[in-house]
Amino acid sequence: MADEEPSALVAVDIVIIVLHFLIVFSLGLWASWRGSDKNTTSGYFLAGRDMSWWLVGLSLYVSNIGSSSFIGLAGSAAASGYAVIAYEFQITTVPEYLKLRFGGERLQVGISVINLFLLVLASLSAEMYAGSIIIRETLGWNIYLSTILLLALTAIYTVAGGLKAVIYTDALQTVVMITGAFILMGIGLNEIGGLDQLYIKYMTAIPNTTAIYGNTSCGIPTPDAFHIFRDARATNPNALPWPGVVMGIFLLSAWYFCTNQVIVQRTLAAADVSEAKAGTILAGYCKILPFFLMIIPGMISRSLWPDEVACVEPDICENVCSNQYGCSNIAYPRMLIYLMPPGLKGLMLAAMLAALMSSLTSIFNSASSMFVIDVWLKVRPTSTELELVVAGKLCTLILVVISVLWLPVIEAFGSGELFVYIQSISSYFSPTMFALYTTAILSERINETGAFYGIICGFLIGLTRAMLDIVYGVPPCGEEDLRPGLVKNFHYLHFACFLYGATLVCIVVISLLSKPIPSIKLVRLTWWSKHIQLPREPMSEKQALKDKENEAIKIEKMKEIAEQAAKRTSFLGKTWNFLCSIDTSVPDVEPLSEEEKRALERKMTSIVERPLIMKIVAWNGVLLAGVGVFLFAFYG
Repeated sequence: MADEEPSALVAVDIVIIVLHFLIVFSLGLWASWRGSDKNTTSGYFLAGRDMSWWLVGLSLYVSNIGSSSFIGLAGSAAASGYAVIAYEFQITTVPEYLKLRFGGERLQVGISVINLFLLVLASLSAEMYAGSIIIRETLGWNIYLSTILLLALTAIYTVAGGLKAVIYTDALQTVVMITGAFILMGIGLNEIGGLDQLYIKYMTAIPNTTAIYGNTSCGIPTPDAFHIFRDARATNPNALPWPGVVMGIFLLSAWYFCTNQVIVQRTLAAADVSEAKAGTILAGYCKILPFFLMIIPGMISRSLWPDEVACVEPDICENVCSNQYGCSNIAYPRMLIYLMPPGLKGLMLAAMLAALMSSLTSIFNSASSMFVIDVWLKVRPTSTELELVVAGKLCTLILVVISVLWLPVIEAFGSGELFVYIQSISSYFSPTMFALYTTAILSERINETGAFYGIICGFLIGLTRAMLDIVYGVPPCGEEDLRPGLVKNFHYLHFACFLYGATLVCIVVISLLSKPIPSIKLVRLTWWSKHIQLPREPMSEKQALKDKENEAIKIEKMKEIAEQAAKRTSFLGKTWNFLCSIDTSVPDVEPLSEEEKRALERKMTSIVERPLIMKIVAWNGVLLAGVGVFLFAFYG
C-alpha cells in the first residue's frame, strides 16, 4: 500500500473538510455573539475570565500542538529518532506584571517588543511554513493563494470574537485532531507490521544514494536513535546532547509554559486559580500523546519511504520537497497522502488545518493583546476599551500580512528540519526573558535598572548568535563545515543555558549596584509576599494619579461612542457595530469608590482555592510528575 500512487481528494474528503470549517467558523461566531463583554479588554483578550478548567486545558494543549508540531516533531523523529520527544515530556498580559513589579514603562514596552519579535520570527513563521507544507504536499495548490485563504478564515473569527471564540473552537479542534492522528498512527503501525517491527525497519531505512556512493554516515540512522539522552559532545543541531536535554530544554519549556503570553493568556482566562491549575494538569496529561501521535508516525514514514523522507543528495531532495537540505518535514503529510483511505484523509487534513488555525488564532490574539496593552496604551493612555479592542484587531490583520511575506524567509533557512529552526530561535531569545521573570518573582532585591539593562544585554547576545546562525547556515551532510567554532561547536541548547546564566548575572549585579525597591511596594508581587494582605503602595504616586484621570476620560468617551453607535440603525451600521464590538447600551453607572475598587482588586487577584479541588489538583500534579520521570527513564 505504501508504494501505491497517492489518491487525490474525493468528494467525501472535500465534504468533510468543508463541514469541519463551517462548524468551526459557526462555533467561533456563536462564541463571539454570546459574549456580552467582548467590547472590553477583559472580554476580548481574556474571554471574560470565566472559562472552565477543561476548556482552558484543551486550549492550552491545542495551542501548543499546532501544524509545526505535526510537521516538526514527525520530521525530526524521521531524521534522528525519538529524542525530540524530550520537548514534550517537560511540562490581562505577562509583561503588564513587570510594570507592577518594577514601575516605569520602558521595561514593559521592551519585553513586549522582544515577545512580538519572537512570535513573528519563530511561532508565526513556523506555523505558516508548516501550513504551506501541508497544503503543497496534500492538495498541490498554490502555496500563497491557499495560505491567504486559510489566514482570511482564521482572522475572521478571531477578529470577530477574541479569546472566547478561540478557546471554544480549540476544544472542538482538539477532539478532531487527536481522533484523526490516532487513526493514522494505527494505519501506519499496521503497515509496518506493528510496533515491534519499527526498530528493525527504522534502523535499516537507508536511502539508495547512500548505498550507491558508499557514504558511511549521511542518511544512516544513528545508533542512539531510540534513546533520549545522547552524547554530551554532540554539536550537530539535529542531535540533542544530554546536558542540553536536562537543562536547556527545561529552560525553553519553563519559559514557554510559564511566561509565554500565548499560553499564559489561557490560564488568565480561567474562572479562578483552581480552574487554571486543573486546566494545566489536563494539558500536561495531553502532552504525553505527541509521542504516539507524531513521533512514532514520523519514524514509520522514514521506514516506508527512506529514499524520499531521508534523502541526502541535494538534487534529489530539491526534486522531492523543494528543499535541498532535506525532506524530513514531509514525513507526516506523506503518510496522510499515501496511507489514509478516502473520507479519513479528509478528516485528518481537516485536523491538521484545524491545528494550524488554532495556533494562528492563539498567536494573533496574544500578540494583539500585548500590542494594545503594553505598547498602544503608552502612546494613547486615554484610549477607551473600544479603541483598544479595535487596535488589537488591526494588529491581527497586520500580522496576517506579515505572516504571508515571511514564508520565503523561513523556507530558506538551512537546517532542513522545521523543529530545529523553532528551538534554535527560541534558544537565542527566550532564556533572557525567563531569567527576568525568575529573578523578579524570587528576589525583592531586583530593581528596574538591573532588569532593564539585563534584558538588553541578553537580547544583544542572543541576537548576535541568531544572526551568525542565519548567515552561515548549516552545511549539507558530507560537506566541510566552515562555520566559526562559536557556531558549529556550541549547541543551541547549551547556548540557552549560557544565555540564561549570563542574563541572570547581569540582572543581579546591576541591581545590587543600584537602589532597591521598598518592600511595601512589592506586596503580592513576589513569591515570598504572595499571601500578604496589606495594601500595596504604588511605584509612583504621580503615575497612579495620572491613571485615575485617564480612566475617567475613558468612561466619558465610552458613553459618547455608545450614543453614536445607537444612531446607526441600518444593516451596514449594525454590521459595523458587531465587527467592531461596539455596545450600544453601555449602562450609566456610578464610578466605583476607593473601597469598592480595593474589594474588586482583592477578588480579581485572589489566590484562595477550594480545599477539595486544591488537593485533587495537587495529587494529579504529583502523579503527572511521576509519569514524566518514568517516561524519561524508560525511553532515555
